[in-house]
Amino acid sequence: MKTTFATLALALGVAAVPVEVVKRADSNSTTIDDTTVLNFALTLEHLENAFYSGALAKFSEHDFKKAGLPSWARGRFAQVAAHEAAHVAFLSGALGANATQPCNYSFPYTDPKSFAALSQAIEGVGVSAYAGAAQFITDKKYLTAAASVLSTEARHASWVASAVNKYAGWSGALDVPLDPTQVYSIASAFITSCPSTNPSLPFTAFPSLAVTTTRYSPGKTISLEYTPATAVADGTPLYVAFFTGLSVEYAPLTDSKVVIPTDLLGQVYAVVTTSNDTVADGNTLAGPAILLLEFNSAGKLMM
Repeated sequence: MKTTFATLALALGVAAVPVEVVKRADSNSTTIDDTTVLNFALTLEHLENAFYSGALAKFSEHDFKKAGLPSWARGRFAQVAAHEAAHVAFLSGALGANATQPCNYSFPYTDPKSFAALSQAIEGVGVSAYAGAAQFITDKKYLTAAASVLSTEARHASWVASAVNKYAGWSGALDVPLDPTQVYSIASAFITSCPSTNPSLPFTAFPSLAVTTTRYSPGKTISLEYTPATAVADGTPLYVAFFTGLSVEYAPLTDSKVVIPTDLLGQVYAVVTTSNDTVADGNTLAGPAILLLEFNSAGKLMM
């Protein structure tokens, strides 16, 4: 299906910039402690805070109406913006002097409609980020706080998708948990620079993965564009791993083309990997990219 997301570079054709990071850590790294997780979350909340405050400063209620969005949409987005600002204040307060500071950002929206489309994707990534990072939190008070933020982010994602963009408010029975490196790879596409004094995070962004096919659906072939993180020997089999719920589905990648599995729906993430049975930092070459496979109330794909 054709979506605004492809034109917004959420397939992520924007070059990912690793800013103030150290060597990539695998998911089981002992360097990911509670402070790291909270600063990782704060990094995302700073991004969301800048995303909403910037768009609301740029677009008036008239602009929203002119773009064909509901008359009340801007007011609700202002409430979402207030939530993100509160998340920043909450996490900054918990971290104190260790708190990371906001970076400089660039977001590829051009009008309220493309802003709303990008909002849906970013909120979905936020949900996946908190779900994936929960395993690293040891302090139960922080875990409870993170769960509270996660549920609010999920409400945001559902509201934007259904009330504003007129899609389903969920992808299925289970959300996708992404690990911190995967989330950072997506977020870094919007980061242009960060203060040199920010605490280092143990993640390095994977190279971007762009879906260059603008109309796609399950069972169809799409073209991908990427520069692999590491050199791959000629003849090495490559695969695309599609994350859906708690499952991963694999499909062979040939000449930068792959067939989307036929059973996928909703917000799906994809990475290029050298493995067809597991995804790890060591075998990931690029991504994640975001694919949006919207479906109607009958559960049928919206073409």
